Amino acid sequence: MSAALFEALQQLLGASHVQSGEDAVPQLTDKQGSYVGRAVAIVHPADTEQVAAVVRLCVAHQAPIVVQGGNTGLMGAATPDASGRAVLVLLDRLNRVREVDTDNDTFTVEAGCILQNLQDVARNVDRLFPLSLGAEGSCTIGGNLGTNAGGTAVLRYGNTRELTLGLEVVTAEGEIWHGLRGLRKDNTGYDLRDLYIGSEGTLGIITAATLKLFPLPKAQATAFLAFESLAQAVSFLSHARAGFGASLTAFELLTADCLALLREQFPDGPKPFFNAAQPWFALLELSDNHSESHARQSFEEVLGAAFESDLLADALVAESLAQSEALWLLRENMSDAQKRAGRNMKHDISVPISRVVEFVAHTDALLQEHFPGVRNFTFGHLGDGNLHYNVAHPLGSTVEAHMANYAALSALVHDSAHAFGGSISAEHGIGQRKLQMLTHYKSPVELDLMRRIKQALDPKNLLNPGKVLVVGEQGEAP
Repeated sequence: MSAALFEALQQLLGASHVQSGEDAVPQLTDKQGSYVGRAVAIVHPADTEQVAAVVRLCVAHQAPIVVQGGNTGLMGAATPDASGRAVLVLLDRLNRVREVDTDNDTFTVEAGCILQNLQDVARNVDRLFPLSLGAEGSCTIGGNLGTNAGGTAVLRYGNTRELTLGLEVVTAEGEIWHGLRGLRKDNTGYDLRDLYIGSEGTLGIITAATLKLFPLPKAQATAFLAFESLAQAVSFLSHARAGFGASLTAFELLTADCLALLREQFPDGPKPFFNAAQPWFALLELSDNHSESHARQSFEEVLGAAFESDLLADALVAESLAQSEALWLLRENMSDAQKRAGRNMKHDISVPISRVVEFVAHTDALLQEHFPGVRNFTFGHLGDGNLHYNVAHPLGSTVEAHMANYAALSALVHDSAHAFGGSISAEHGIGQRKLQMLTHYKSPVELDLMRRIKQALDPKNLLNPGKVLVVGEQGEAP
């Protein structure tokens, strides 16, 4: 069956656009090297019609289908299993911008477009596409849609779902849903768009999207802030929301331990507040649609009032674009700094902003009680309640000994997030890494509704099986 399917795929797409699994090891391994799969073939369709034809062939041969964009995900969602039965569909050739509509402030783009390229397309017509991620130079918009990616500007513009007006999707039967409507109001029944966004390729294959554009800000202002406590940082955030309104674009949290790690791993990098004793810091960005002087005046008024109200310990305001970019490097280098220092346990969690202080204090204390000496590197998008609550090995211990506690330590963190009304996955998705966890934290009603949707849209369970949801022969998780 595999040989017949491979030959049929070659006839459909041309031999140069079909690889055997043995020839594409990088695509069969996830970004972190945690998952390695096998595949009947790796295919590169040229357009939506070819994607649909590939799906129909796979259905005829009962072959699972895994779709992959830039392979930058962290949950193993784009990696097939080890059975060797799957066809891995790469959408790199679907990389066209089909339409730019500046009157409607939208553009329609294909799933294989690199995110950074789309930011450039928008900028070239004096518009902003605000989705911004650390992997934006290699991740694709299809993957962003599949995971409902967040990033640094969610505070102002929302997740990828909020940036999307319409979709084009290949269904599990190989049909095409032409839903590329540039409408901000379309109240005509169930919102199919929202079903597919964030489904990680388990309900359909997104091949194109109509996305929102925004006015290009006339000025951006950046400041690096120091706080005496996390509670002070949260109070300042409320003050900033009121003072800046919709102009507040980003509010990214870092601890003193994060800054120390950055200085250790990037000794030539920026060193704000090098001698400061404050334990918490934040990177604030303001996007102003008026002028540089207006942005500067807003900064002075809001930060000045914060100092007077004891909501801020110190502030460093960037005086140039170069200084702003240097400050943003602190946030952007955090992932690499952790990688250089040795593997740690990453937790992409969210809790209501009003409960962040309590969650951090409670969880930090629990970790020290059960795993003495572990080090917390807590950072991320405080403006929308999404923390990257990462835990490194104790000094004097080893990474291997620390990672041996992965299941128990992560369960503690996730249980705590859940207890505080939060989520075990804020922006990274579920994939296969958190597949079993989901059954523990979702209610039976939620899981049943999700399985019924999956059954309705993918009755043969061929679209990315073994990801997001435990169904059918995968069995029920304890």
